[in-house]
Amino acid sequence: MVRLLFALCALTAVFATATPATAETAGPAPTQAAHLADRLRENPVHVTDQLPRAVPRSTAPDFARLARKTGVPTYVLVLPSPSVQDGKALLGAVHDRLGRDGLYVLLDDRSVTDAVAYGVHAPADDAWTVQLYELPYDAGVLASFERFVEAVAEGPEKAAARARAARERYEDDEPAPMYVSETDRRNQSFLTGMLLTGVPLLILLTAAYAGRRRRRYAGRSTGLTEPGRHSGHPSGLTEPGKNSGHPSGLTEPGKNSGHPSGLTEPGRNSGRSARRMRLAVVSAAAAAAAAVAVALTATAVFDQTASSPAKPPTPAEMSARVERVAAGLRQDPVYADPESPRVLDTRQQDRLHDRIRAFGRSEGGGPVYVSLVPQPSESEAAGDAELFAAAVHAKLRADGVYVVADPGDGTIDVFNHGLRLDANHLFLDLPESVSLGDRRADEADDHLFGERLDALMTFLDKTPRTDRPNDGFAPAPAPSPAEETALPPLFATDFWPGLGVGAFAALLLSAVLAGVTSLLLRWRKPTPRPAHTLSLTSPTEPSPSYLRRTAQAEISALTREFGASGDTGEGTRAWDCLDAATLLLDGDLDRARRSGTDPATLLAVIVLARAGRAALAGDDNTLCCGVNPLHGPGVRLSHVRVSDAPHDRRLLPVCAWCRDAAIADPLGTPDRLLKLPAPSGGGRVPYYDATDGPLTAVPRGIPRLIDKVRETAGVH
Repeated sequence: MVRLLFALCALTAVFATATPATAETAGPAPTQAAHLADRLRENPVHVTDQLPRAVPRSTAPDFARLARKTGVPTYVLVLPSPSVQDGKALLGAVHDRLGRDGLYVLLDDRSVTDAVAYGVHAPADDAWTVQLYELPYDAGVLASFERFVEAVAEGPEKAAARARAARERYEDDEPAPMYVSETDRRNQSFLTGMLLTGVPLLILLTAAYAGRRRRRYAGRSTGLTEPGRHSGHPSGLTEPGKNSGHPSGLTEPGKNSGHPSGLTEPGRNSGRSARRMRLAVVSAAAAAAAAVAVALTATAVFDQTASSPAKPPTPAEMSARVERVAAGLRQDPVYADPESPRVLDTRQQDRLHDRIRAFGRSEGGGPVYVSLVPQPSESEAAGDAELFAAAVHAKLRADGVYVVADPGDGTIDVFNHGLRLDANHLFLDLPESVSLGDRRADEADDHLFGERLDALMTFLDKTPRTDRPNDGFAPAPAPSPAEETALPPLFATDFWPGLGVGAFAALLLSAVLAGVTSLLLRWRKPTPRPAHTLSLTSPTEPSPSYLRRTAQAEISALTREFGASGDTGEGTRAWDCLDAATLLLDGDLDRARRSGTDPATLLAVIVLARAGRAALAGDDNTLCCGVNPLHGPGVRLSHVRVSDAPHDRRLLPVCAWCRDAAIADPLGTPDRLLKLPAPSGGGRVPYYDATDGPLTAVPRGIPRLIDKVRETAGVH
């Protein structure tokens, strides 16, 4: 009997020690798989409550809607990645316990991680490849599942071809991100600020430089004084006979005017002021339009408001897991997450319960609550074990030591809430072999939680007691999910520094452009052509407006070229031409462009101005084409017909073109004569018969025309 009893005891001991070992090898997956199979039996889509920041449970209907498009029974599991050690093995175990054929899909907080078809014809592997390669990493789990479903619905052949094409295209690269980060938004704000000040300011600076360059060139070319300077006269001209001794109002060269001709240009100040005002208005309007365009374009292009496609969770979804764990701890001080692999066998759990009860009975001890729950970053506590323990303590409303053991990464964190334990000892002296584990723990599937939790209880037994309860440190609250993914406004953060950098960049760029422009203008400075080589227009019956425009252009050109030539000698032909033209305009050069000026006077001004420019260019010819003075210099004297009468001829200087035309078509010369409006106001007559003024001297040469002008003006 003794031997029999001893044998029975030995056999019992063998079974007692062998059973836990068997549970360790076969227990974890079936326990997790059984729980998940029960969830799928209730609903073919199970969304964990551990990922509210990325996949709220309210998205389950969206997954169900997409799953129906596959055409086969589809079962969907959304779990945190630390809870899954082997996805395909887990799906196989869930299928065995559920006992239903179909397409089983496993997802984490980002994408489809595994998919297996049981008893149905579905391209699970190719569809998984399609969603992996075609989508960027930040597309989101719902978009990933949608792309997976699209590939499944296409059928095996198309899904295989699509997977092959996606793999070839993105083998060494991946699609561009769909969402921008907070750093990207700061860069966008900085760029917007730069453009918002840089572009308008560059427009204003460029317009100002162009206007200044134009005024400098005009002043350098004409040598004119500004109205009222050095003359004492509002128009910029000296009055006839004042300070000059010249009835035309001209000062001697270089006297009181700063211009070799002694001329100022009256009335140009108002025109320049008007042009400057127009330039300022146009440049300001262009700058304002550019600023508005930059702001609107940036708002349209940088239109994202969130860095993630995740839907904001509700408060109930954020607290669901804490409530579940707290409810479990009310029933048992050791709570193992049913969605995670099992890390404590029955013997280890019993041992841990015994140690917890013993610690509760010890002096200064109390309850110990162990949560074997993963801490993903997308959980309600954002992966903060201390924050999770504080939330469970607040929900449980019981003081004690709260232990958070993560079955995913194998870490163990300890937090004291209301017990008389030395906080510094708990925080500083907890061995790393307990909190982080060692190499053996990293290689083991269960992270050796049984041994490490037993060592933790020994550490708690030896922890010094204090006189009063110690709650440790209050953890900072987790960031709000909406605020965590919300991007800052475009016109904020680095937008303000961008404004300053944009202004500086505009100043720098405008300076560079001005320097380059100056160098190019110096390098490509055109060489002035002699006046007699200019291409001249020559209408036979010019209109008054044409004569006004041409006279204004020619007298301005003569004044400008005279100042640039440095000619200061009175009595030169260029000076005499300029003097005579000024006398015709009564000293008011702007009169040439005003309506009401006699066409004969305008024609005489044109002839004198062109003759003066030719003299400055070194042309000694004093003849002007008598057929049409607008043709320019004459080359010879010739008897030409001036009417249809056979013997009505006049000896006139002719240009080369009129000479050749008279030889080729003598009868056509009267039609080529320049005709001005008749003095009586009806019809047109040849220019030399249109007036008895100085214009009648044109056929006899420029010197005679100058003398005729001075005689008419009473100047000797």
